[in-house]
Amino acid sequence: MLQLIKNLLGLGPKTDFKALVEKGAVIVDVRSKGEYQSGHIQGAVNIPLDILRSQLSKLKKEKPVITCCASGMRSASAKNILISGGFKDVYNGGGWMSLRNKIN
Repeated sequence: MLQLIKNLLGLGPKTDFKALVEKGAVIVDVRSKGEYQSGHIQGAVNIPLDILRSQLSKLKKEKPVITCCASGMRSASAKNILISGGFKDVYNGGGWMSLRNKIN
């Protein structure tokens, strides 16, 4: 129970996003097309949150997926959508600028 609380508060084990990307993880940026065009992580796939559910077939379930957005709220929702869609290896990368710094 304590570990669950720590994970919910972001105090759990840290995810090595750089290692995930090096192993072939797909970064899914769930911001709007306009937000994405104003700046994004190189190689990230833009699937806005409001259409993500209908676009799951564009992603491979056997690859790790890292979601990102502007602040981390939409990417958390995206993670839940992916998990409910049968994806097992999904990580909330939070805000795209912060994630970019973690993987470079």
